Amino acid sequence: MSKTPLIIAIPSKGRLQENTNAFFARAGLDVARPGGARNYRGHLKGIDNVEIAFLSASEIAKELKAGSVHLGVTGEDLIREHLATPESYVDLLIKLGFGHANVVIAVPKAWIDVRNMEDLGDVAMDMPARYGHRLRVATKYINLTRAFFASHGIIDYKIVESLGATEGAPAAGSADIIVDITSTGSTLEANNLKILDDGVMLRSEANLVASLTADWSEEAKSALGEILDRIQAEEAARSVREITAAHHDAAAISQQICDEFEAAGVTAPYGHNDHILRLHAPQKSVYAIARRLRELGSVSVSVGRLDYVFEASNPLFDHMLERLGQ
Repeated sequence: MSKTPLIIAIPSKGRLQENTNAFFARAGLDVARPGGARNYRGHLKGIDNVEIAFLSASEIAKELKAGSVHLGVTGEDLIREHLATPESYVDLLIKLGFGHANVVIAVPKAWIDVRNMEDLGDVAMDMPARYGHRLRVATKYINLTRAFFASHGIIDYKIVESLGATEGAPAAGSADIIVDITSTGSTLEANNLKILDDGVMLRSEANLVASLTADWSEEAKSALGEILDRIQAEEAARSVREITAAHHDAAAISQQICDEFEAAGVTAPYGHNDHILRLHAPQKSVYAIARRLRELGSVSVSVGRLDYVFEASNPLFDHMLERLGQ
């Protein structure tokens, strides 16, 4: 294997880029873009052998498939549109919790008798005889549309590839219905369109995606291990609080709390020590534990947030090594 750097593709602009930068920053990984928005290359501060490529979200999906980048942040909708068999080319490592949107089938509100895909199938069958043309579907999601329609047995239709505002196609007369992505549905509403009851084709969000076809040098894998270690540690810390309390019999009380709250996932990561006890607990259990500690004689209980919780193992990295056949 050659000594290729780890290349991470992130969106070049907009809210997706802002959220991606924030995601890496939470893990202590700051994205640097020397020269500003006109520069399409950057790096991660503090980690050697990592390059950033600033691309559009759709380009990222294609580059992941081609193996030109190792990691990328893009929507699941674009991955499934551009890769017929995604599992052969990429691994959807982490759902990032932003960029939520649904790929949907929307029809004119005037079609009051069309509520679901079965109704739409009936329309598609009748349309050639009634209107002299097949059902026209405006969309940018050609492959997703074909697969979804086929799963519902609809074959008599024509895709009109959309290059502009898809939601305006029915009103303009260039299409009868649309397949498009929406986060709130407000644009569809403004264009007098409605989503079919079973017309949500995909619930998408941004993912950290790894390419299985890239050249994974030892240096690239080492950088990946550090990145995933930091991400995993930040995620583990996000929902955990550290509880500290003084007690004359701290070791016994620490063990008792761990036993009583075992089902909630309470642990004593540093063991059961005299005088001071330190526990890690889910946020939702903090008050109950603090109350119990005071019942057992602790005068003061403090609770703190954690920045990172590093564990001995790194399941994310182990998973990737397995996918790469390592």
